[in-house]
Amino acid sequence: MTDFKTRFGFERGDVNISNWRSHPFSQWSFQNFREMVPTSAISCMQEVGETELTSSPFLDEPLQTGLAEAATPRAFLDYAHTDAFVLMKSGRIVAEHYAPHADVNEKHIVFSISKSLTAILCGILEAQGVVDPACPVADYLPEAKNSAYADCSVRDVLDMRVSLDFEEAYLDKTGAFARYRRSTLWNPAETGLATETLQEFLMSMKKADRPHGGRFFYASPNSDLLGLLIERASGKRYADLFSELLWKPLGARNHAFISVDGAGTARAAGGVCVTARDLARVGQLLLDDGVSAITGQQVIPAEWILDMRKAGDAEAWRQAKPTFLPNGRYRSQWYQSGEADGAFCAIGIHGQWLYVDPSSQTVIVKLSSQPNPLDDELKQDNFAFFRAVSNATI
Repeated sequence: MTDFKTRFGFERGDVNISNWRSHPFSQWSFQNFREMVPTSAISCMQEVGETELTSSPFLDEPLQTGLAEAATPRAFLDYAHTDAFVLMKSGRIVAEHYAPHADVNEKHIVFSISKSLTAILCGILEAQGVVDPACPVADYLPEAKNSAYADCSVRDVLDMRVSLDFEEAYLDKTGAFARYRRSTLWNPAETGLATETLQEFLMSMKKADRPHGGRFFYASPNSDLLGLLIERASGKRYADLFSELLWKPLGARNHAFISVDGAGTARAAGGVCVTARDLARVGQLLLDDGVSAITGQQVIPAEWILDMRKAGDAEAWRQAKPTFLPNGRYRSQWYQSGEADGAFCAIGIHGQWLYVDPSSQTVIVKLSSQPNPLDDELKQDNFAFFRAVSNATI
């Protein structure tokens, strides 16, 4: 038996592009995505190997919520397929947990948390006068004139209020969503089917029979389009923008990376891979009005953070008949809880979370290899767990 199989329970050769999102292979692939698809590096100023906290006693104290019959926070994290967990209070890491197959310095794919990070880049460019959310998408991407995006605004894209004839069907193997994933190189090519780039797929999308700017309608292609748009507006590649505008000014301790398609187009909707600690630092940056506690730089405009937290159309959210966050809103690719504590979050499939509670100055990162990409019941449990942890005395 190899050391690899001893650690993960299967051989490296057992994992491929057709099964990398399936359990148990995801326990390795979600932290080693560079071996699955092409990627582009997102550089920090200087990479520094970090050391896990030697002790997190809070994680082994009784858990009052009784979620999933877990006796302690650590038991709940294990139950919820957690690879990495970081808890920050008032800017300080007070607890963290890593599964046996994980490590503090591993870059874990964060799936749709990538959307929220992409929106931050767009917000910085907005403050620089490079992007105007009120402008039509076609002002930046003229080739979109024959697509669903021909007559929508950048704001429609940011707030997921684009009218698209598309279904976000994660388990789809034959329809439009499978075609979408093939264009990103996340699914294997299919014999007899044409190969297309991500941009070609996006430009082929059709409008649904309703106007833009209506109800909330979650569609990942919107965020990939946003990635293309900020590249076009700035004249710089996505990974370079990420490094220049966010990762270096933040003071990230580890390089990050993002998956790209065959033409080098970044998977802005889901392909970012970062360490749990660096993602927690992004959450703290949002709590600190955009000023990095590490570098002292104003990284994200405070006005953008205020708009992201306070704006958003609650009626557009309600019209979508949500089963999660019934009092919530969605603004600039971030979820607003609508709760009195003002909590907001970024969420990715397979159990990726960045949760921020301003009332208790708490930041929580949970990166996971959850077998079911959605699992609505576990999503509710996770949210309740985060609220309990935020209110706990540590």
